[in-house]
Amino acid sequence: MLKFFYTFLLMFGVVYGSDARAESVLFLSPGKAQESFWISYAQFMQAAARDLGIDLQILYSQRMPELTVAQARQALQGPDRPDYLVFVNEQYVAPQILRLAQGSGVKLFMVNSSLTADQLSLLGDRPDRLGSLVPNDEEGGYQMLKELIRLHPPVAPGQVIELLAFSGLKITSSAQQREYGMMRALAEHPEVRLRQMVYSGWTRDRAYEQAILLFRRYPDVSLIWSANDEMAFGAMQAFSEEVGGIPGKDALFSAVNASPAALQAKVDGTLSVLLGGHFTLGGWALVQLHDVEQGVDVSQYGGRDRQIPLLQLIDKTQARQMLSMGAASDYGVDFRRLSAKGRPTSYRYPFSLQTLMR
Repeated sequence: MLKFFYTFLLMFGVVYGSDARAESVLFLSPGKAQESFWISYAQFMQAAARDLGIDLQILYSQRMPELTVAQARQALQGPDRPDYLVFVNEQYVAPQILRLAQGSGVKLFMVNSSLTADQLSLLGDRPDRLGSLVPNDEEGGYQMLKELIRLHPPVAPGQVIELLAFSGLKITSSAQQREYGMMRALAEHPEVRLRQMVYSGWTRDRAYEQAILLFRRYPDVSLIWSANDEMAFGAMQAFSEEVGGIPGKDALFSAVNASPAALQAKVDGTLSVLLGGHFTLGGWALVQLHDVEQGVDVSQYGGRDRQIPLLQLIDKTQARQMLSMGAASDYGVDFRRLSAKGRPTSYRYPFSLQTLMR
């Protein structure tokens, strides 16, 4: 089994940058190399690494947490250790990785999902754990449903608006937080009834299969909330085929992720609500790690573990702009200019979609 994992390490490793770099960073991506979100995530990291002069390597775990741990073991205990290891606490792998890192000399940074409160209390503080950047997932789930409800035509007193929800993995923090946000918005709108929430594992095929059954069971559903774009597309396909309906007209669909397909669907109107921006987290993390390499105490510039409001509603104009921006290899961002080096401690890293759209 271990030999199988190490074969995967070689199969799904992608190296960016040249050999002469100031510092080396390994990012353990929890996703699949073919997933639209993790493709855009890697591309943005690549742009940042190129601009900052970082030797960046990315390994994909194909959504297998045991492979993530195997990749971490090889990186942290092998002969060619990176200066920095960036990873996601996907399916709660962080404690295993932190144990593997003890005495390795590798500095650790988490993105997208950090230590839970229970994990932090058990593991305590460590000098090799530099910090984390996570998005506003709970607020994102809340905003998405609020906007869906706002766009829905008003109903007569006593009538209800029926809702279906497609979430990711039960044991994934981002899915949980987005669900909490959805439920918070739902509590504010008694006229909306959640018929059913299902877990589709972030995949289009699973959401499609589930949606076929759900649309048969609940033919009057007119709002569909999805925690990512792939699941939204699966549900939209089922709605068109099973119900014969037109997404964006006969029912309103929402999604998270600023993938090219999702941005185009927003422009076309088949996606009524789209949130995105968190594909930039890895690139922003590289800005901070480059500062650490230059002796900057990044904890003085907003804190060691930070949540940043990256998830925001994307309108059609912004979607068009982001589609054109994606064709530029550097995303139009001068990553070096974002550095905190030499700035007063009142400075805050401008990590947001607005930085991309200037």
